[in-house]
Amino acid sequence: MPDDSRAPIRTVLHLEPLSAASFEPFGQVIEASPGAAHHLINDGYAERYHDLARVDTASAGGRTLVNIFRARPRTLPLRLSLVERHLLGSQLFVPLSPQRFIVVVATAGPAPRPEALRCFLAGAGQGVNLSRGTWHHPLLALAAGGDFLVIDRGAPDTIEDCDVHRLDQTEVWIEA
Repeated sequence: MPDDSRAPIRTVLHLEPLSAASFEPFGQVIEASPGAAHHLINDGYAERYHDLARVDTASAGGRTLVNIFRARPRTLPLRLSLVERHLLGSQLFVPLSPQRFIVVVATAGPAPRPEALRCFLAGAGQGVNLSRGTWHHPLLALAAGGDFLVIDRGAPDTIEDCDVHRLDQTEVWIEA
């Protein structure tokens, strides 16, 4: 009889639609939805969707950084190798063109078990703000031209704020 005690454990994550309610344990969804606070400005030529995320970057002397990340597209199925978290600040991702992307997250706390990971499909016109301490996979763009506005915490020279948890003991896959 073969010894399969060393066979890797396989966890499959299925894509969930991204909504404010389902994403609430991890942060905020950024979108111009009918439920968001909004009003007309500039003599009625613009509509302001107001206060969509809680950017949190001031801890331990941090400052807010505005960045553009250019992500290479990924294809499914996709094996994940790690998740990370930032204990000192939030991290916000908004695509600069209408495109879908994948957000893999787990709640703040100890390193997550693979079955605790959630996998969301952000639709065109949606972004996310990950709350401080939320475990997440690095950016997963699905299309070429994956430029994202990223707002996060810049640290003083001596403070690094990225804990990485490798998923070496199990196979974690995203399947469509």
